[in-house]
Amino acid sequence: MVMYIGALAAQSGASAKAIRLYESLGLLGRVQRLGKYRVYTSQHLTLVRLIKQAQGLGLRLAEVVPVLRGRTAEPDWAALARQVAQRRADIALEVARLQALDAQLRAIQTEIDACTETPLPVPLAACA
Repeated sequence: MVMYIGALAAQSGASAKAIRLYESLGLLGRVQRLGKYRVYTSQHLTLVRLIKQAQGLGLRLAEVVPVLRGRTAEPDWAALARQVAQRRADIALEVARLQALDAQLRAIQTEIDACTETPLPVPLAACA
């Protein structure tokens, strides 16, 4: 199956501008030309979808470039697996940070609730 950039964009969900960027970064391998038009294959469609999926999972394009640049066949799955593992580790750290922040906020909320539920007179030091 061959297609022009508009069809590739429509089928992949990437803009034509993004596809040209991927090509300029060497992520799509060799792209044939028919006259002045680029002609893409189903392999290009798979690569663009993979790039979009990686970005959707939080990988930056800079992290995807080393995995796909200059590939003429399959992507470097081992390198991609390392990127995914690193992203998961980053997320685990962020989750732990957010849980600690939530615990602090919960403690503050408990203190505020105690101040608003305590009948007057309340010692100023406790709720000030």
